[in-house]
Amino acid sequence: MSSDEADEPVLSVRALDVRVESTRLLHSIDFEVAAGSLVGLIGPNGAGKSTLLRALAAILKHERGSVTLGDRDVRGLSSREVARRLALITQQPPETHGFTSLELVLTGRYPHLNRLEVEGGRDRAIARAAMQKTETEAFEERVASSLSGGERQRVFVARGLAQQTPILLLDEPTASLDVRHQLAAFELFRSLVAGGVTALVAVHDLELAARYCDRLVMMAQGRIVADGPPAEVLSPERLSSVFGVSAQTYPDPVTGMLRVTFSM
Repeated sequence: MSSDEADEPVLSVRALDVRVESTRLLHSIDFEVAAGSLVGLIGPNGAGKSTLLRALAAILKHERGSVTLGDRDVRGLSSREVARRLALITQQPPETHGFTSLELVLTGRYPHLNRLEVEGGRDRAIARAAMQKTETEAFEERVASSLSGGERQRVFVARGLAQQTPILLLDEPTASLDVRHQLAAFELFRSLVAGGVTALVAVHDLELAARYCDRLVMMAQGRIVADGPPAEVLSPERLSSVFGVSAQTYPDPVTGMLRVTFSM
């Protein structure tokens, strides 16, 4: 990817408002995501991160503003067309209905199939490759409901990868994972970004966000309150203001990575 291509936004959000019933959940959201970047979406519970991801995926309809994928407004795209452009991996995966893990991952191929078309050998190869990347190939024949929460979450990440979209939206993809698999997941996201994929990841672990993300977008009460490089966004003053606790940041003496500590 050339530097010009990397600088061009693949996702643009302008003056986005989202209301559910009588409650406005997002207020004038405005940002862009460049091709081939890993952007962290951070903020306390209830900040609007999951709502924003669902709005970007056209699952929640917006009241005002626009969401543009490349040069297309999502309002002018069918659900299948949206699913060919981005994959949303939710924090709470839907019911698995007795599917095996491989069957679930294969559902990521549906946007690429014609109506009533069944998965072929190429689709199965893509699904199995995604399972290898997420270390879930050993679960291929296991019913997904028999897996632990962390194992099942990795299967749903594999389903998102099998969708083969240029944009990944991930809502707390490491929340149920142990430390090794958290690191493995973010290493995978970085490798995908190096290959040209664009990823927007909602994450609670601020140190993981600082370590792996090119840029952070901080939200509070349905608004963006900061947007920029991790070291700038994660200032002690802003962290204290947004999270409501005392915060300190400092470079790790061994790794040089940004460390974040909180106290009441």
